[in-house]
Amino acid sequence: MAQHPALSSGNVAVITGGADGIGLAAAHRYQSLGLSVCIADIDADKLAAAAAALGDVLTVVADVSQLSEVENIREQAYQRYGRVDVLMNNAGVARPTDSWSSYDAWKATIEVNLWGVINGVHAFVPAMIGQETPGLIINTGSKQGITTPPGNPAYNVSKAGVKAVTEALQHNLRTTEGCQLSAHLLVPGFTYTGMIKPFLPELPKGAWTPEQVVEFLLEALAKNEFYILCPDNDCTREIDNKRMAWAMGDLIEQRPPLSRWHPDYEAEFAAFMED
Repeated sequence: MAQHPALSSGNVAVITGGADGIGLAAAHRYQSLGLSVCIADIDADKLAAAAAALGDVLTVVADVSQLSEVENIREQAYQRYGRVDVLMNNAGVARPTDSWSSYDAWKATIEVNLWGVINGVHAFVPAMIGQETPGLIINTGSKQGITTPPGNPAYNVSKAGVKAVTEALQHNLRTTEGCQLSAHLLVPGFTYTGMIKPFLPELPKGAWTPEQVVEFLLEALAKNEFYILCPDNDCTREIDNKRMAWAMGDLIEQRPPLSRWHPDYEAEFAAFMED
């Protein structure tokens, strides 16, 4: 399979949240393509275990909610490798929240999931543009940032923000003269990661592995797709398309917000999905 030119052998990838899940799977896959890899994570123990599995890798313990710590990742990566061709802003947390309590969880979720991406963009993008070579910014979003289901509003808000940040970033990169850097929004489906394992000790039938997500990502990048919307074993792209269309229809049709979960619209939504 042809790869995006930024994923050429000899290039360099930086991955936040790189000690587990999709980030770690990406690190292994990038290494297999001949890239040098820097992984950053807040969990020093997981980072050490990941480094032992990866071998020749740069590791940086970092809290991505702090710009200074993300700038330190950049400095260490450039000091060791002299360049960064792929930045994967992947670090994330999921903490239980509701709309008017759990303030600390709201703040922590948005600081890591959204500000972590913003910090990554501010720390890395100017230097990467200056390299004047093809490069990638891959930001990990979520389907919950698109259809915003009930249950964890802080997570939804953070991932909706990542979508908006990445869309704006790609527009700005595309309209910057001479820029060879592009941004892409990775939207995994149900994926068996470290966030899920404490609750589900075995791989659920409906879930994809992180390795499957990364393979889908590489195929999409080779086609220069911006929205990299992953299916899983339960949810096809057709199902996702209908769910997204229904969510936008709430605004267009003046339905109540989140009408997909409103009892008055249960039958209508079911018919829409079956049509």
